[in-house]
Amino acid sequence: MPDSIVIIPTYNEKENIERMIRKVFSLPHDFHVLVIDDGSPDGTQNIVKQLQIEYTGRLFIEERAGKQGLGTAYIHGFKWAIARQYDYIFEMDADFSHNPDDLLKLYEACIEGADAAIGSRYINGVNVVNWPMSRVLMSYFASVYVRFITGIDIQDATAGFMCYKRRVLETIDLDKVKFVGYAFQIEMKYTTIKHGFKLVEVPIIFTDRTLGTSKMSTSIFREAFFGVIQMRINAIFRKYPEG
Repeated sequence: MPDSIVIIPTYNEKENIERMIRKVFSLPHDFHVLVIDDGSPDGTQNIVKQLQIEYTGRLFIEERAGKQGLGTAYIHGFKWAIARQYDYIFEMDADFSHNPDDLLKLYEACIEGADAAIGSRYINGVNVVNWPMSRVLMSYFASVYVRFITGIDIQDATAGFMCYKRRVLETIDLDKVKFVGYAFQIEMKYTTIKHGFKLVEVPIIFTDRTLGTSKMSTSIFREAFFGVIQMRINAIFRKYPEG
């Protein structure tokens, strides 16, 4: 069985999902794909099911009832992938803001010794295309804020393009990961580091979606702002066994 699976959460991504799936399967590495769909009213899940006929045994879908949050989608996917013994578990957006070609860079970083690899927008300056300046500044300074509060040396703490080795996700108590938006991404990186794993940032260019609708909201930013403080306080009383 292939060693790698790409987890893609979806909600109303009919404009993107087929192109994304076909692109991942065209790469010169044997990736499997798991789509976690939260009851998309636009029929995203039906497109995936049709593609399963073509990509039998390589493309999987888990359907959930209603929007339950990005974090819970990834936790669901992580547990699914761990149970099936994939060694490299990726998370990626469906909207092409993450370039599927960069999956190979993240995989290579983990092959070369990283326990987890981040597709980083800020490790080599600011590499963001088609975002308004206000969004760029908010995202960039969110990572500055996270470094200040938590002390972790990560330039892109809110990045959602990742590769984890299975043993990282097996070590983390996934049931204790509670945040669902930006704060979920921060919490996963923070917890990975606290367990003693090596996190490496790989430079990517992030391009804002051209099709479909962004899921970003002020509530997600609010969760991140206050969640980082809560996470740091909780860490004082929590033990992180080394993996």
